[in-house]
Amino acid sequence: MSSYSSHASSPVTAVLGPTNTGKTHLAIERMLGYETGMIGFPLRLLAREVYDRIVKLKGAGQVALITGEEKILPPDPAYYICTVEAMPISKSVDFMAIDEIQLAADAERGHIFTDRLLHARGNQETMLLGAATMVPMVKQLLPKAHIISRPRLSTLSYAGSKKLSRLPRRTAITSFSVDSVYAIAEVVRQQKGGAAVVMGALSPRTRNAQVDMYQSGEVDFMVATDAIGMGLNMDVDHVAFAQTRKFDGRNHRELGAAELAQVAGRAGRHITDGTFGVTGEMLPLDETLVEQIENNTFEPIRRLMWRNPNLDFSSVEALKISLEAPPPTRGLMRVPITIDMQALNMMTADPSILDRAGDENIIRLLWEVAQIPDFRKTIIGEHASILGDIFLFLSGDQAILPAKWIEERIARCDRTDGDLDTLGSRLAHIRTWTYVTQKTGWVENQRQWQAQARQVEDKLSDALHQGLMKQFVDTRSSILLKRLQGRAEAEAEIDAAGDVHVEGEYAGRIEGLHFTKDNRMTNSPPRTVRAAIEKVVGHELRNRASELAACGDDDLKLNEQGEIFWHQSCIAHLVAGRDLLSPAIKLLADESLVGTPRNQIEARLTAFVRHHLETLLAPLITLKNDDSLNGLARGLAFQIVEHGGHIPRANIADTLADMDQPARAGLRKLGLRFGTYDIFMPALLKPNPARALAMLWSYANNRKAAEDLALSPAPGLTSCARHKDLPDGFYRSLGFRVYGKRAIRLDMLERLADLIRKAIEANDKSNEFEITADMVSLMGCSHEEMADILKGLGYGAKPKPQEATSPPSSENAPDDSEVNISEAEQYEETQPPLVTLLWYPKKRATRRPNPKQKASHQKAAGKKPSGNKNKQHADKGRFKSSAHKKPEKKMDPNSPFAVLQSLKDNNK
Repeated sequence: MSSYSSHASSPVTAVLGPTNTGKTHLAIERMLGYETGMIGFPLRLLAREVYDRIVKLKGAGQVALITGEEKILPPDPAYYICTVEAMPISKSVDFMAIDEIQLAADAERGHIFTDRLLHARGNQETMLLGAATMVPMVKQLLPKAHIISRPRLSTLSYAGSKKLSRLPRRTAITSFSVDSVYAIAEVVRQQKGGAAVVMGALSPRTRNAQVDMYQSGEVDFMVATDAIGMGLNMDVDHVAFAQTRKFDGRNHRELGAAELAQVAGRAGRHITDGTFGVTGEMLPLDETLVEQIENNTFEPIRRLMWRNPNLDFSSVEALKISLEAPPPTRGLMRVPITIDMQALNMMTADPSILDRAGDENIIRLLWEVAQIPDFRKTIIGEHASILGDIFLFLSGDQAILPAKWIEERIARCDRTDGDLDTLGSRLAHIRTWTYVTQKTGWVENQRQWQAQARQVEDKLSDALHQGLMKQFVDTRSSILLKRLQGRAEAEAEIDAAGDVHVEGEYAGRIEGLHFTKDNRMTNSPPRTVRAAIEKVVGHELRNRASELAACGDDDLKLNEQGEIFWHQSCIAHLVAGRDLLSPAIKLLADESLVGTPRNQIEARLTAFVRHHLETLLAPLITLKNDDSLNGLARGLAFQIVEHGGHIPRANIADTLADMDQPARAGLRKLGLRFGTYDIFMPALLKPNPARALAMLWSYANNRKAAEDLALSPAPGLTSCARHKDLPDGFYRSLGFRVYGKRAIRLDMLERLADLIRKAIEANDKSNEFEITADMVSLMGCSHEEMADILKGLGYGAKPKPQEATSPPSSENAPDDSEVNISEAEQYEETQPPLVTLLWYPKKRATRRPNPKQKASHQKAAGKKPSGNKNKQHADKGRFKSSAHKKPEKKMDPNSPFAVLQSLKDNNK
């Protein structure tokens, strides 16, 4: 295969073996032994780590860093540290090395590694680093290569399955989806104090910061994807697999034995042994698989991905054909369609792009644009759309990306607000523009745009690191856990404000009778911490219970929402009891407060609430407990109390008809008013007792008192618009009646009754009245709403007769026969005239007397039953209207026919 080599005489050495064999360290030492050299790494993160290391040894002027997103190029560097894709293989150097050559079998990136394996050569030495599974392919493709097998420096053994809570310190937990990584990190935070997060989607700056946090001992656990499997040097003692299945960009699949070994091999550093196992819901690994990982014996790689490096740029079609050229030798497999090939196909489907691709240079540019990585991992159509815009600018008259266009896209990413996913998305976007600004000749003032894109990326990387720390690291718990290592007990104390501290670290606060754990404190603290908290909190709660049971009423407060406060802390609230005036108590206390102390508190609060309500609702309680009442008065008092201090008069008409005046007088002395519409206690209409009764009603009906009272009429209002979310019963408990869209306080309705009575008395012709301005003003409503109120109070209405008008001349007057049904139909289609209504009290339903009782009363009075007939005729004379006139049939005011007939009758 010497024909593939640029330096056929350069010796090739393949150093192959498992992880922790010192391969990378060996390559760096060999390179520094030459005057010039270059190493290609699989990850930008790893390249940056090695670059920093060599800079410390040789100085910044001697080392260049070249990746797709970052270039640090001194004037005359001796050593080049690169990602494999960004290696300038045309550069002449003495030493050349490629790391992780087993990635040549990867479906997406493999063809790049294969190309470097076949073509990248140093003038004096070439070194290939990778897994032992590459031995057959190296022998086949590079028969002259010298293969060196290096054994692992430490032992790797299987530790079985462990719960997350049982994992040892310095453990890396691996999973293969962002959601799973975050979920596991949260559990570790709760149980262990915190975890570092390492994923391939993070920027190198963020990943370095997370790794540094782990390496410094700030946290003892790491949750990572398989990104830790390549070259990241960390002090990991144990690797726990929470998943062994991943999405590789094409399919969901199980990781192979060699891939699992690459990750598990991170456990153990240098000569320190390491272990691996499973955790969470993972089943134990198969014995055969365990043996393969422990002994590093895997199926060898038989094929490497390949793509034609000699592309034809004479036309777009020629380019596509050359990309699909078959491999030149056995052992190579043509790569399946990759993202850059998909992007090329989608861009050339656009006629405006295809028209531009007319010469070789433009087609080369088109292919270079198509190879911009999809850092955002979006759908290919969206990625190709952005690439198409870039190509159209670069192939246009200016042949450069407009400064304003680049500035707008960088500015969109220059924000650090949002959650972890939002920050990660912006970071992926800015990496695209960081990559673009690294391309020579694509932007003006290249250094300026590179610096601006790098600044935004660094800002987002730092924000993401801080977000990950805030989300998944509990600093206090982490410090506390380190202090308690090896100790059987922990010291806890409570200060005057109720703050609980364990070993000097804030653990929570006792408010009232409840301990609230600090949300930054672990949800599942170690047994020593838990025991210390339970001990000190339990003792404090028992002391508070004793103090509360002996306190006076002045130390307690019941607000109008039904919450009971003690020392400015809510300790209980009311709930539905056996009746309206006897609510129950729900104590807001820790479950640890049980037995006698809890019973004493409940008894004390029950007595306080009873006394408070007896004071606030004194008239009602007095009425309830008055033993002097008997008979009908006792029954009426019971109904008043049961209904919260008032009841509609119509509901107890029979009782009132049979009640004598002395019984009524006794009830009046107790504060009861016999109104026209309601029997009520005016003292209970005051704001405090009224709102207390409303609160009790809400609890008795299993409603939320605080929400109901927030929607209720403000204290002092006597009329208001009815709120749709409040039931009529709630308004009744406040001392209001609901009529249509209005709610009116009971005492205002009695004042309305006085106005109506005066209006009827002023009418010397009938017992009818019109709605007056005083009535509307008193009710605080419109004329239409006033009509709803009167209807609700039991009043009827009829049109007011129109005043007589002069009759029309006989020659113009229509004959009666001409007024037929067609006129009524025509009238029905027109707007009816405005009609003034007269209101009148409807006859109230009364009890039908018992015929036997009626006869006995008449007999006792010496009168015949028929004698009332003449008296009835005589009584009719007392009405304002004629006694002999036949009563008119009442008219329906809503019927246009009836209104028309009324007008006719009045005009006759």
